[in-house]
Amino acid sequence: MSSKSLNSKSQVVTQGNRRAPNRAMLRAVGFSDDDFQKPIVGVANGQSDITPCNAGLGKLADIAADKIRKEGGMPQTFGTITISDGISMGTEGMKCSLVSRDVIADSIETVCRGASMDAVIAIGGCDKNMPGAMIAIARLNIPALFVYGGTIKPGHLDGKDLTVVSVFEAVGQFGAGTIDENQLTEIEKHACPGFGSCGGMYTANTMSSAFEAMGMSLPYSSTMANEDKEKELNTGLCAEALMQMIKQNILPRDIMTRKAFENAIAVIMAIGGSTNAVLHLLAIAYSAEVNLTIDDFESIRKKIPLFCDLKPSGEYVAVDLHHAGGIPQVMKMMLNAGMIHGDCLTITGKTVAENLKDIPDSPSASQNVILPIDKPKSTEGHLVVLKGNLCQEGAVAKVSGVKTRNISGPAKCFNSEEECLDAILDNRIKAGDVVVIRFEGPKGGPGMREMLAPTAAIVGKGLGDQVALITDGRFSGGTYGIVIGHIAPEAQTGGNLALLKDGDTINIDIEHNRLDVKLTDEELDSRRKEFKPKENPYKNGVLAKYAKLVSSASKGAVTD
Repeated sequence: MSSKSLNSKSQVVTQGNRRAPNRAMLRAVGFSDDDFQKPIVGVANGQSDITPCNAGLGKLADIAADKIRKEGGMPQTFGTITISDGISMGTEGMKCSLVSRDVIADSIETVCRGASMDAVIAIGGCDKNMPGAMIAIARLNIPALFVYGGTIKPGHLDGKDLTVVSVFEAVGQFGAGTIDENQLTEIEKHACPGFGSCGGMYTANTMSSAFEAMGMSLPYSSTMANEDKEKELNTGLCAEALMQMIKQNILPRDIMTRKAFENAIAVIMAIGGSTNAVLHLLAIAYSAEVNLTIDDFESIRKKIPLFCDLKPSGEYVAVDLHHAGGIPQVMKMMLNAGMIHGDCLTITGKTVAENLKDIPDSPSASQNVILPIDKPKSTEGHLVVLKGNLCQEGAVAKVSGVKTRNISGPAKCFNSEEECLDAILDNRIKAGDVVVIRFEGPKGGPGMREMLAPTAAIVGKGLGDQVALITDGRFSGGTYGIVIGHIAPEAQTGGNLALLKDGDTINIDIEHNRLDVKLTDEELDSRRKEFKPKENPYKNGVLAKYAKLVSSASKGAVTD
């Protein structure tokens, strides 16, 4: 396959036109004469025992490869990496999390181009596997789809469901003296009972849901549990769907249109998804050459109610959503209400409306996860885009479950996550404070770490409704409270966040989409004369390269 054909709508070219030396190498890995006439299908997967999110992917890759072979394709399996956000959270290692998204994208693209693959099925579990794979798929534009490794089942303790976020909050509760060390240890032991990605509507389940809504994954696949048999059966169906895409020459950019991205954003708003979806969908759209901006999230948000009651701000986890009807049920209700586009093509070869044809108009009355669309948790979506003199390019606030929408308070400034967490645990943060964590953006971190440890500690201290936190870093999908992230321009590039001092009055007006510091332009200009960017301690290697290449969070923190 030529380089050009990887990015054009052309007839699939098999490996049959390879020269003898190329074929000799492939014979050594099992190719026979007939196999050279078959489409070569990459099976990219992030199998590893680094994290429970990815520990169950190997068996799914085997299932996909076997089904591709039976359906007349020639599978070639290869691996990619993962970084566990949950394990690296609160450490230097978290700097590598967002970086891994682009490493994953580059690795899948590199292998598929280098091996002249005709198609690819990508199998991932942890947060960055999904957008990384989809960025590569958008770049390559060969028949492709995504298989989600599946969510973890909830842990249980004392009659309550637990997730990994329960542990982070327990650390704050322990620091506040509301639980003892034994209780903390028991929560730790019971929170993650097996394989699968974090169980609430956190980043992994948000992105899997977005891809299903976009039409790049099969219906129902985004909310299945990793350890359930249906996930294995679904993987086989995904492989069959990919082989049909090859026969029909359906390419990712036929599916990943502007309307498809609008559908994904709308569904994310309806289910209470992660702020990281803003960052990742912008990056994927960039790779697909779709014109999508941060302001589009705000315009769509205003039209979409939040009508699913899911953690972190709600009651239920992803497997509960699955049993209540999953994303197809949510989308059918939205389609009937005119909130999504029904004419978008999907990997099934059918449109969204055709896929949803037999889905009930309403979910079972016996469930409480999916609420009536006219009686939602909120009449508007929960991911609010803010502008102001602290974020001229934009910032993102997640307001589901937040009671206070307008806050004005003194800044407490910290130049790293570690400094801030120490202050919280040392009781130096008081009700009414606006905590500022800066130099944690894409360039400044480098790597744009998630701030789950500080936000969870604030909640654990009982200050979740009384303290705001703003940052040029990111938030975990498990974060909730008065939190604003993705502030751009970031501190490292001279954004006004870098100029703040303790005691400056910060005004947060979510109702009017504003984030401002009460300082004159003259005062800000005066302070800017003293500004110096933070020195990057990484002089070579991946974090040094990332800091040089990465764009603003307002553009998806892309590196190409």
